[in-house]
Amino acid sequence: MKKSLSILCLAVLLLTSCTSTQLTFMSFNIRNSSAWGEDGDNDWAHRRQAVANMIMLESPDALGMQEMLPDQLAYLDSALAPQYDRIGVGRDDGKEEGENMCIYYKRDRLSLLSWSTRWLSATPDSVSFGWDAACRRTVTEATFIDKRTQQPIAYLNTHLDHVGPAARRNSIRLLCQIAREYACPVVLGGDMNSDINDTIFTPLSETGLMPARNLCNAEYRTTFTGYGKYPATVIDHFFVRNLKVKSFRTLDGNYGVPYISDHHPILMKLKSN
Repeated sequence: MKKSLSILCLAVLLLTSCTSTQLTFMSFNIRNSSAWGEDGDNDWAHRRQAVANMIMLESPDALGMQEMLPDQLAYLDSALAPQYDRIGVGRDDGKEEGENMCIYYKRDRLSLLSWSTRWLSATPDSVSFGWDAACRRTVTEATFIDKRTQQPIAYLNTHLDHVGPAARRNSIRLLCQIAREYACPVVLGGDMNSDINDTIFTPLSETGLMPARNLCNAEYRTTFTGYGKYPATVIDHFFVRNLKVKSFRTLDGNYGVPYISDHHPILMKLKSN
């Protein structure tokens, strides 16, 4: 009996040690709720419960969202309150107006050290349009301490412009500059509105930020579906610096409705170097 108990304790200890440094990050373009009635069965009212169910089921430690509007924030703030806190501001006034590139994080796993929002433009510290962008675009930055390892990690959550090629190119260059400000491991994720083979991403590798899928040989699966109305593309990405990617998934399963957004979330599991 004592031998069996010892073996069980050892197994639990080994399992704990294997998972103690694992962190899970998700990126998800939720599709803003401003087009009430235009999305038909895919309106936010029809899919919001499935979105909350998906997040609680997949249980990311940090979740970067794109296109969040105030009513969506209010709903998910309430639904996720038992486990998550949130940071982020509206892109149109630096407060509440416009889409919010927010970050939710598990309060029992990550301790927030600092956070800020910058605009993807030539004047990143003020509310502004960048270059040929059709919309104001932002990056939400956060530095966390992993409560299990006491190691810092920076997370940059962004959404590049869907129209302006110069805006996307210059935004990546700006994100490289921002990443260089952090001495700790960095995660950059979001809706990039560009295929991974686009040359705009070249400066990222020069900054040490590598495509997460490539680091674990994950398949490049469709992330933008347009509710099945547009050509399927892979435009949502994670890039990491000084981190090991254990796995990468595109969450294209059924969470209760045919589409939880016009994008599929992406999820990666990390282990610190």
